[in-house]
Amino acid sequence: MPARRTSLLDLVRGIPPAPAVSRHQFLLDGMAIEYKLKRSRRRRTITLIIDEGGLRVGAPWRAPQSRIDALLKAHARWIARKLEEWHARRPRPFTWQTGATVMALGEPLTLAVDTASLLTLRDGNRLCVGTSAEDPESLARHVVAWLRNTAQSWFEQRAAHFAKVLDVRAPTIRLSNARTRWGTCYPDGRVHLNWRLIQAPPALIDYVVVHELAHLREPNHSPRFWRWVASVLPDYQERRRALRRDAARYLLA
Repeated sequence: MPARRTSLLDLVRGIPPAPAVSRHQFLLDGMAIEYKLKRSRRRRTITLIIDEGGLRVGAPWRAPQSRIDALLKAHARWIARKLEEWHARRPRPFTWQTGATVMALGEPLTLAVDTASLLTLRDGNRLCVGTSAEDPESLARHVVAWLRNTAQSWFEQRAAHFAKVLDVRAPTIRLSNARTRWGTCYPDGRVHLNWRLIQAPPALIDYVVVHELAHLREPNHSPRFWRWVASVLPDYQERRRALRRDAARYLLA
């Protein structure tokens, strides 16, 4: 059944509106493949996106489910191949221990515990963690604290730089712990950036920073907004694709 517009009469009767985002399944060689379906009144075509979150389908608000099912069936082999590729790229479960590798600014750092120090410092390609107890919980706490401190400093510097380029007021940068967003720009000039982003290469961090600062010019994703982004980063589309494609391999759980 196609999604229908919720009417005032429906609300009076207590009929809930059709969900904009819902979860579904389709069968591929007898195996159930889960996907997230997001409907939009502004969307005109059905799109398929596969990333670290799995399969996502975007569809017009009134697109019939039969049309979505037909598209999934037609692209079933492509979907299976892409999901397999994503699964192969997905990093193994992380174990907090000496010798483990964490990423900072896109570079691998080997963890080394220094029980004689109270500081966590980078030494070349090592991250020397000052902790009195060599246990996973303590190690994780100190490393995350170092990453967050590094992120705060790096994000503030890049935001100040790009604010001048875009001719906007330098925003107040705050770190977020969001699981589904890299950044958020607020009308009062605050910008929240996910601290985990500090693990990605600088070029990808810059894309997110510019994206959020451009919202101080245009609080939407209109063509005008993207022109602002392109005026600063002409290759923003490549960076955006790289962030979607590769981010999972940089990030701690």
